Amino acid sequence: MLTILGFAMIATFLVLIMTKKMSPIAALVLIPALFCVAVGKGAHLGDYVIDGVSSLAPTAAMLMFAIVYFGVMIDVGLFDPVVRAILRFCKADPMRVVVGTAVLAAIVSLDGDGSTTFMITVSAMYPLYKRLGMSLVVMTGVAAMANGVMNTVPWGGPTARAATALKLDAADIFVPMIPALLVGLLGVLGLAYVLGLRERRRLGALRIEDEESVGTKEAVLVGAGAAAGPAGSRKRPVGGGTDGVDGGDGGDDDEDLLKGLDPDRPTLRPRLYWFNALLTGVLLTAMILELLPIPVLFLLGAALALSVNYPRLPDQKARIAAHADNVLNVSGMVFAAAVFTGVLQGTGMVDHMAGWLVDTVPEGLGPHMALVTGVLSLPLTYFMSNDGFYFGVLPVLAEAGAAHGVTPLEMARASLVGQPLHMSSPLVPAVYVLVGMARVEFGDHTRFVVKWAALTCLLILAAGILFGTI
Repeated sequence: MLTILGFAMIATFLVLIMTKKMSPIAALVLIPALFCVAVGKGAHLGDYVIDGVSSLAPTAAMLMFAIVYFGVMIDVGLFDPVVRAILRFCKADPMRVVVGTAVLAAIVSLDGDGSTTFMITVSAMYPLYKRLGMSLVVMTGVAAMANGVMNTVPWGGPTARAATALKLDAADIFVPMIPALLVGLLGVLGLAYVLGLRERRRLGALRIEDEESVGTKEAVLVGAGAAAGPAGSRKRPVGGGTDGVDGGDGGDDDEDLLKGLDPDRPTLRPRLYWFNALLTGVLLTAMILELLPIPVLFLLGAALALSVNYPRLPDQKARIAAHADNVLNVSGMVFAAAVFTGVLQGTGMVDHMAGWLVDTVPEGLGPHMALVTGVLSLPLTYFMSNDGFYFGVLPVLAEAGAAHGVTPLEMARASLVGQPLHMSSPLVPAVYVLVGMARVEFGDHTRFVVKWAALTCLLILAAGILFGTI
């Protein structure tokens, strides 16, 4: 019964948010509360919620101060040169922009933290997508998949969890998987190329009228296609969508569209550019080296960035207020997700679901348990946390595989396959940073990305089998 109710709860949640019948925050809270009562454990709902909130509170704190920090860095102009450089390189070509998004997300993902990756990627690319009128779900989808592939680095989390759960060396798991993961990354880049071509066809041929005016209020786009008017006319394209998804708030005013590019905005601090660049570099280095807990690092970084760039108290309050919407949206989503995970784990639904999936594996597939584990990693890492999968399910699968001669190393490598899909799971706090900063509905992102992310996972699995590492 718990198995059926667990799958029903997840299916109900996904249907409601993808059809936009409920907001993600409301669905994350009300649906699990309803199902908690349905399984006869309504009296324990408070305990489950508190447990879930307690486990995610550090993550919520980290996201709150990280959003403030990177928001301030956008305000002061730290990313303006990056945006201008990308704009000049892409030459207003949507195909290059989408491929550039994948490359940027993959490179930044080397820090091993999804939230930071999404904040930096969206900070740099969002103004460009808005300026060109491109679909924002393409940006979130490509960034999530690129980060999912790179999330398998030993310091990223999943590999370390698999190594710990099966008592293996992380390098022994990761290094042989590099060729398969590179194939997956090439698959993401290839998909970005195809999606970029679709955007190019939708928007038409765009160009910057005056290359020297990039990043100024006078820079305009001209061209043909859906984004332009009659020949010779000048019209900035508004947000458009892909697969029926709106690309953004087409009603944003010019100040919004040029956010991060307008060289005359009063929040700029050009004289402090190198201080801000150094501060960001030190912050990311300290995070990679784990000198302090990540929430503490961003708390200190946000306080220092505000104090140095905006010494006057009213200016500091104004900057905090400017980013309060993002902070409230993302942190609220994380705490709402804590209700969902708390009920899933507290009622035992997630354990029964995992056990049922493992038990349904036919005995004849025993010698192919690595392949089975790779396939199961897609739904299991999407519907449950990495901790739950790697510490709760993987050891059971590995034991079943060992009985048929499948080595723990093969099982551990196969367990990494589902990460491109996992990064868009409603149980991953980082995805709310991505959709929140990009101003994309979570349901739109889910509907767009799931099929492509699943194909990327299967591509990695096929490559791993072909190369003999799985």
